[in-house]
Formats: sequence, structure tokens, C-alpha cells
Amino acid sequence: MRSVPRRLYYCDHHVLPLPAGHKFPAEKYALVRAALARDGFFEFVPAPLADRATIELAHDPDYVAAVFAGTLDARAMRRIGFPWSEQLVRRTLASVGGTLAAAEDALAHGFGGNLAGGTHHAFRTEGAGFCVFNDLAIATLWLRSRGIERTAIIDLDVHQGDGTASIFDGDASVLTLSLHGENNFPFRKQRSRIDVALSDGTTDSDYLDALRSALLGIGDFRTQFVLYQSGVDALAGDRLGRLSLTLAGLAERDRLVFEFTKAIGVPILITLGGGYSNPILLTAEAHANTFRAAARAFPDSATPRSTVTSYGV
Repeated sequence: MRSVPRRLYYCDHHVLPLPAGHKFPAEKYALVRAALARDGFFEFVPAPLADRATIELAHDPDYVAAVFAGTLDARAMRRIGFPWSEQLVRRTLASVGGTLAAAEDALAHGFGGNLAGGTHHAFRTEGAGFCVFNDLAIATLWLRSRGIERTAIIDLDVHQGDGTASIFDGDASVLTLSLHGENNFPFRKQRSRIDVALSDGTTDSDYLDALRSALLGIGDFRTQFVLYQSGVDALAGDRLGRLSLTLAGLAERDRLVFEFTKAIGVPILITLGGGYSNPILLTAEAHANTFRAAARAFPDSATPRSTVTSYGV
């Protein structure tokens, strides 16, 4: 029987109205999808919109209501880094919804992917660093409602997943792992279960050694599910990165994560994360390489035939 192509969720059709010169690389999302479409490994599905009740699994209802209504004060919006708009709300809901849909795919078939998400700087009561809602935290708590009691979040963005670490601080059922730049944003770090702080200029070999050691630290946790925040801003030359990984080093990073997940026999959900190279095509290529590596690592995962339109609890 012919295998059905794996599917990835996208939300790049929700355009963010940003001012000229804004440093958030919104165009990268469509570039990643276009690069992967040329490969033919995946089919692409518009991400469903997450609903308010599901978002409130991880976020304070008053904060969620203010985001929906556009009543956050100027300080809160500056901390997020985007101007408020109805388009921002819809794109944010699609970004979270794509992660939830990919989580269900991973439960059914071992692998799920979202070409957005990884918004790890959002805290329970506020957003930050281009992150409005924390899709990783929301998906983790949604998975708990589906019987997944122990979850590992592997965050390899160059910036610490401070919002995720804060939300799950003291929660013994969630292991948060963050490899990040020691001297980079956020400058006030939170406490992950495993934090690995890397010096400016860290290269492939030292990074990969640190990752191997960190993955060994997950082995005794007995996780039932892995969420992988696959930011690529550790790439050499990234405008916000400070590390010096090559495309080959990032590809080996991805392979190590996927081989680890296969070895322990649990589903994996992949989201994007940061990436700010100039030209942005370098970031798009690095992101695409993550999903190419996933296609090689999980050749038997097939797309479920049902169509997902919304996610609630």
C-alpha cells in the first residue's frame, strides 16, 4: 500500500501588518514552506485556530482576554514586540493551533510538525520577545488532558526558553531542556530543569558535545512525548544569535534529537523557533533542513486522513 505523505501545518497566509524595518522576519515562514514543497516529502495544511479555553490551560484568562480584545497596555505590547491587530490575533491562534494539530498527528503516527510556533518567551500572564502565547506550554497541558503525563521539551533556540521554564517551574512531570547563549536575550534567565549556557562563538563540535550530554540527562526521566523547539538562530552570522554553528552542525543537531527520540520510542512534535540571518534565505534553508532530517528519520509516519478544523479541550 502506498504511504500517504506526511503533513505539516502552516500559518504564513495570516500576514502580520508590521511597520517598515521591523526586525521580525515574517517572510521566512513562506520561504520555508516553499523550500519544502519543492522536495515533495510533505503535504501542507492551513493550521486550525486554537480556541480560548485551550489557551487558558497555560495562560491567565485576564491576559488572554486582553490579547483578544486589544486592550493590553503599551508596555505589554512593547515587551511582545508587535503592534496589536486583529491579524496578529488570528496568526497567533493559528500558530498555537498548528502545534496542537501536530501534537495529535504525533500521538497517532509518532511525528508531527508545525511550520510556526516555538513561542517560548510567553509567560503565563504576559508575552515577550515576539511571543504572545506559549504554544509549547499549551500543547504540553493539552497532551496531559489526553493522558500524556510526562513530557520533555527540548528547546534548542539560541535564546533561553524562559517563559516555558517559568510556566513549568516546580512541575515534576515536565522536563524543560534549554541550550542557549549565556550572554544573549533574555538577560534575566529562568530555571529550566536542564540549562546549558553556551559562550559567544560556540562552534559545532562544542555545541554537539553539550547536546549529547544534555540528551543523556533526559534518559532517566521516562518521558512519554518530546516537543522539539528547533530554532536556528545559533547559525553563524545570525543577527541575534552570537553562536557560530554551520548548516551542517545544525543538521547534525537535528539528527541527534531525532535519533534520541527514536531510541526511547516516543512521539515527537517539531515547531520552528528563532532565525534572523541576513539573507533570510539562510534561515529558511536551516529550518527546511530540520524537516528534511525528520523525513529521513521517520520514513514510515503517514498522514491521517481526517481534516482538523479547530482545537478545544
